[in-house]
Amino acid sequence: MDPLTAPVETFDRVEVIRPAAVLESRVASLVLAALRADDVSAGGVWNASASVWQRYDRPWNGVGGTRGDARLMGTVAVMYDTPVRHEVTIYRVTITPAGASMGWSVNALCDDALHAGGLTLATCPRAEISNAPRRDPFKPDHRA
Repeated sequence: MDPLTAPVETFDRVEVIRPAAVLESRVASLVLAALRADDVSAGGVWNASASVWQRYDRPWNGVGGTRGDARLMGTVAVMYDTPVRHEVTIYRVTITPAGASMGWSVNALCDDALHAGGLTLATCPRAEISNAPRRDPFKPDHRA
């Protein structure tokens, strides 16, 4: 396919993980430690917060530790202490247009985050959860 006439993706690809992937406490500790060690503000490519893990294409290089020209590849939405204390549940994954253009998929993004725990998205234990947020309230809804 000619790259000049190929369709360009303009919206995020969002996949709800059902049943949700669950990291038991030991594995969750390994994964979170690895994400912290690979933090974008310290030369890595991950930015992990309390509800989302963001994967960038390069470390942040902006003034004062800001994003600079690093591009967001995708996000992994997580809930801590769900379904039980000290466990982490992955319930939604988003691939940005920039991430899709660089070949990222839902499985690849999750596998990159989970490698320190010796898991892939396909090998994660699963659980049905009923209290996951339906969609990101800060993102526009492009389904209309």
